[in-house]
Parts: sequence; structure tokens; C-alpha cells
Amino acid sequence: MAFEGKVVLITGGGSGMGQLAARIMSEQGKSVAIFDVNAEGMAKTAEGYENIHAWAVDMSDAAAVKAAVVEVEAQLGPVDRLYNAAAIMPFGALLDMDAKATMRMMDINYGGLVNITHAVLPGMVERRRGDFISFASVAGLIPTMLTGAYSASKAATAFYTEILYHENIQSGVRFACVCPPPVATPLLQQGRDTVWPKMLDQSKTIEPKEVLQAIERDLDKGVFWVFPNSQARLGSRMRRFLPGLVWKQCHTVEGR
Repeated sequence: MAFEGKVVLITGGGSGMGQLAARIMSEQGKSVAIFDVNAEGMAKTAEGYENIHAWAVDMSDAAAVKAAVVEVEAQLGPVDRLYNAAAIMPFGALLDMDAKATMRMMDINYGGLVNITHAVLPGMVERRRGDFISFASVAGLIPTMLTGAYSASKAATAFYTEILYHENIQSGVRFACVCPPPVATPLLQQGRDTVWPKMLDQSKTIEPKEVLQAIERDLDKGVFWVFPNSQARLGSRMRRFLPGLVWKQCHTVEGR
């Protein structure tokens, strides 16, 4: 069924997946709140869309996230749908990455999810309705070299969201954990600008619209794990049933 809620909150709304989701929801007549640290990007997202409203928020700051959600709900109303798309994605061998950079990725990609969950989900549970959409990644299910810090943050995201779903399975809230392959967004470019794993060239890069369409499809079906294409679904199964083969391919492709 079509999403009938009125208020949508999107983290990482200044670019990529979050930006497109904000515009699509706005075009459907929803009131849209976007969170990001990228003020210029948020201004671009909202350009020409009167019902997109921006908040400059560091997702790793729990108090700031909570305060911003309070403002959103005071101005727009209770949040009916959450897209947690905020993330950073520099790549590199784990020993080559600065420890602070690794932890910063965990603070934003995973910590941001924890912070927005505590700010938004209790209200959804109390109202017994809402859509809670969490962006993990195939990289969080299928480990490979040179993506270690990012993959760890997305693995944490996937496990956290899965357990959260089962702990609230009778709440009336719909949950989705989205695990796309590489998506053509500025986030992916962050990886290209650092160290690019050859393994990622084995996957087809898809468009953000394909991911958002898959979310709508699977929410309507009550499917928790959202794999936007058959390649992502097959990869997750390979990792589960043939992990040694996955690592053998990785070593062969990377030449390490």
C-alpha cells in the first residue's frame, strides 16, 4: 500500500540517497525534514521544494540529534517515516587508516543510527505506526579487504537494526534494513577518492532510484532485508554458505 504518513525525516539529506528520497517524498506532498552537516547540500536539496526543511545536525552528537527531532515534531508533527541515510565512506587498509578516522566512521554510520533511533522510534512505538528505514550495505554483510572500517560500521548497523526489529516486531512499526551494492552517489565517490578495492568492480553500480523503489516494494510485502537487486541477494547468500570461496575470490582479485 502507498505510504500515507505526513511527516518524513531523512538523515544525510544533503546529497545522494537522502537528497533523492527527500525530493520524492516532497513531490508526494509530505512534509520533509532533512538532517546533515552539509548546509550547502541541504540548500540544494530543498531548492524549489517548499515543504523540505533543513536542520544542520551532527549525527554523532546524541543531544543535538534529540533536540533537532523535538524541533521537527513541534514544527511539522510526529515523524511517520525515517530514512537513516547519513554516512561517510573513506576506504583503506585497516592499519593504514588513522584510528580516529576509523572511530569517526563508526560514530557517524553506527552511532548516528543509535542516536536517531532513541530520538524517533519511541514515539513511533507509542503511536503504533511508522516506517523505520535503516541503510546498511552489502559491504556490511560481505567483508572484503580495503573496506574494513566502513564494513564494520555497516555490519554494526545491520545487526542493530535486525535486533531492534525483532524486539519491536509487534509494535505496529514497519522496519527495513537496506543492503544495496555500490550505488552511484557522492558517498561512493568518497571511496574512489581514497583507496578503491578491485572487488567492488565485480559488482554492478546501481542508481539511487532503484534502491528507493526496492524499499517501497519490500515494505509493502513486509520484507525486512531489502536487497535492491539479485546480485546483492546472491552475494549475501554466498557469504553465508560459502565464506571461504568469497575470501578466495577476494584474495585473487586484490592480489594480496
